[in-house]
Amino acid sequence: MENKIKELRQEISQAFANIHSKEELAEFWQKYYSKNGRIAGLMKELKNVPKEDRPTMGKVVNAFKSEAEQRYQEMKAKIEEIELAERDRKEAIDITMPAKKNPVGRLHPITLTRNAMINVFAGMGFEIYEGYEIEDDDHNFTRLNVAKNHPARDMQDTFYVTEDILLRTHTSPGQIRVMDAEKPPIKVLVPGRTYRSDSDATHSPMFSQMEGLVVDKHITLCDLQGALDEFCRKMFSEDVRTRLRPSYFPFTEPSVEVDVSCFECGGKGCSLCKGTGWIEILGGGIVHHNVLKNCGIDPNEYSGFAFGIGIERIAMLKYGINNMGLLFENDLRFLSQFRD
Repeated sequence: MENKIKELRQEISQAFANIHSKEELAEFWQKYYSKNGRIAGLMKELKNVPKEDRPTMGKVVNAFKSEAEQRYQEMKAKIEEIELAERDRKEAIDITMPAKKNPVGRLHPITLTRNAMINVFAGMGFEIYEGYEIEDDDHNFTRLNVAKNHPARDMQDTFYVTEDILLRTHTSPGQIRVMDAEKPPIKVLVPGRTYRSDSDATHSPMFSQMEGLVVDKHITLCDLQGALDEFCRKMFSEDVRTRLRPSYFPFTEPSVEVDVSCFECGGKGCSLCKGTGWIEILGGGIVHHNVLKNCGIDPNEYSGFAFGIGIERIAMLKYGINNMGLLFENDLRFLSQFRD
């Protein structure tokens, strides 16, 4: 029995020398210290010791067991200390190193422009209405005084989903939906994405537009120009002026193109205004009486004005962008230049 204890002591000492982790220590405990381990096996072999020697041998086995338990606890504490030091080493922070900079996100220039435009018109009492990007032909064309065979349909290259369902070509369908749901007086702004099959340096198949509509008694072109004067002063410069030129849109009569005096040269003529002193920014006019009738509004009692502004157009003018494609390429070098 004493020889077995001596051999087991040597074996345990050699095993301790090969322990370097908690996992190895757990395997060691299972082999020597568990209920079925080698040390517990010594206690079971006491039955083979002569009866008169059992008390003495039991003390020897218990002393060895206590000794082995103490060595195990010392090894456990040592392993924990080593692993803690290694974890501290890995988690150490070198405070002399340069800090890592996380780039701060910014709003897209179209979003910045849209928010600025909404703020201007909201200050004039306009409400905001979000329409549908997928519209029916009736709201997008017919009820806006554009009949099935009307030549004005050729002015817009339309993406059709079915014969009567399409991607809206302008935000004007929002006019119809608002006038269907509300009675005059109406003062609403309809921003959103629109779609046309057109693409070059100043056009995109998908672009953003902002429609404005006012319906009340005694509305005239003077009211339209007054609202647009205020808008242009807030967006560009306090010194700019607007002018109205005759034009044609099927949903307004009379219709006008609206120019703003060049805020780059003050109207003297430059590359931005192509030497004219004026920059075209939007179209509008007095709401056609047929459009009012189509929405159940009496054109003899009420009148209104409407306008449509391309948000990309305003963004390009405001920030000096010469290619609309830059607004859709998501190049961070370009986008990082814009701030609130």
